[in-house]
Amino acid sequence: MQSQRPATNISLRTLTDVQLWLRRLPSLVFVLCLCPNLPGQSSAPSSSTETIAIDATAQAQPFPHMWENTFGSGRANLTLRESYRHDLRAVHAITGFEYVRFHAIFLDENGVYDEDQQGHPVYNFSYVDQIYDGLLENGVKPFVELSFMPRKLAANLATHPFWYKPYPSPPKDPAKWVVLIQAFTRHLVERYGKAEVEGWYFEVWNEPNIDFWNGNPQQATYFALYDETAKAVKSVDPDLRIGGPATAQAAWVDQFIAHCTQNHIPFDFVSTHVYGNDTTMDVFGKKLPITRRDMVARSAKKVYDQVKASAAPSTPIFWTEYNASYMNEVNVTDSAFMGPWLANNIRECDGLANMMAYWDLSDVFEEQGVVKTPFYGGYGLVAERGVPKAAFRAFELLHRLGDERLQISSENALVTRKANGNLVVALWNYAEPGEQGSPKTFQLQTKHLRAKTARMQLVAPGSGSPLETWEKMGRPAFPTSQQIAHLKEASELLPPQTIALNQPLILGPQTLVVLEIEH
Repeated sequence: MQSQRPATNISLRTLTDVQLWLRRLPSLVFVLCLCPNLPGQSSAPSSSTETIAIDATAQAQPFPHMWENTFGSGRANLTLRESYRHDLRAVHAITGFEYVRFHAIFLDENGVYDEDQQGHPVYNFSYVDQIYDGLLENGVKPFVELSFMPRKLAANLATHPFWYKPYPSPPKDPAKWVVLIQAFTRHLVERYGKAEVEGWYFEVWNEPNIDFWNGNPQQATYFALYDETAKAVKSVDPDLRIGGPATAQAAWVDQFIAHCTQNHIPFDFVSTHVYGNDTTMDVFGKKLPITRRDMVARSAKKVYDQVKASAAPSTPIFWTEYNASYMNEVNVTDSAFMGPWLANNIRECDGLANMMAYWDLSDVFEEQGVVKTPFYGGYGLVAERGVPKAAFRAFELLHRLGDERLQISSENALVTRKANGNLVVALWNYAEPGEQGSPKTFQLQTKHLRAKTARMQLVAPGSGSPLETWEKMGRPAFPTSQQIAHLKEASELLPPQTIALNQPLILGPQTLVVLEIEH
């Protein structure tokens, strides 16, 4: 057991580093007894203390980074914009993610489907090619969501409320839908090659249990659509991977598996969605004391248990949308709250899913219309004009976690081991949006570890989070070029600092810290 010391001296290497710390210190709620001459260090409030016991030689379990291999994004057509591709490259640079999923590849603005005067189908894959070429050129594969209905195929011309007005309709002629799916799939295989497209995923529709599907009855008509679509895709290449039901609120997964297995319908994975502010009535059918912190994980456990109890217990589970909120909440998705929320969600969902696609990577996004202000509670990791949010920085830090997890007894920490033997530790102080919270102290106790120091970086309100800078600017709706530059600067992580392992760490509310310990 290592002895405790009252303070840590963090080496600030350059004047620039000092200036960064001083600029952000007034807004930092992260408290880590800084250099003796810096202001504000002596008035830290009292905090609870949690001891994290780490045995560097302890047995570990595999820890796949399922939270960062897929991201959602705005609709298909937006991927043609350079601003979108800029943000895609930025997120890819910090996570190395493999797949991106978006709605509306068949939206009329992409020109995929038309009919001649005799009602015969006419296909145009020009934009499809540009969309998927752009992804592949940037090192990302499509997670193909087969939606929505082209207008000339829609049985119901009522549009969804989204700004871009998709048709959530069944096909008026199912045979024409099948031929469209076959032609689309065949074109992809011919253009990109069998081996390439077999590495993609195909998902039938989006959230058919709510207002994205107006078939009646919803489940029966969706299952009919799924059946014909899956068979159409497999008719082109039986090794292509397809699944569903892509539902909101963790719904229908057990019924979907039962339907497919009983009717010999192919499926290679199950997919569903959930958000931290979904209600327990919607997800579990009853009132339960589940907060935003735990909703995604509790839903993941529900679906995991359903799959394991089904006739296909080894089916991969993909959460093709998740986030802390499905609403526009500035103090959630735009704020440093996301650091602890994401870290805790990773801790709780480990082992319960094969893929979790954060919704989404960029605020180049128009479900509610053209973005009106940089920070409005958008889902993206990157705000308008390429400004990384605190959630972006949290993903950047959490990417450093190792590929093995050491078991510890804590709800506020993860301890992992990298292939080179280094330990990477995440610590966080979770506080709900709008709550003041209180500081939290962590004391690391290490065994079988020679290292006495660790390299540390953090995300906290005012550090790696540009929201506070934007608020100090007066919340400009249309920031100037100079203001955008300041916001990007405010989003940068502070330089890594070396700290003593036996020094208590005091974290303010909504702070995430990642430490790397050389072994």
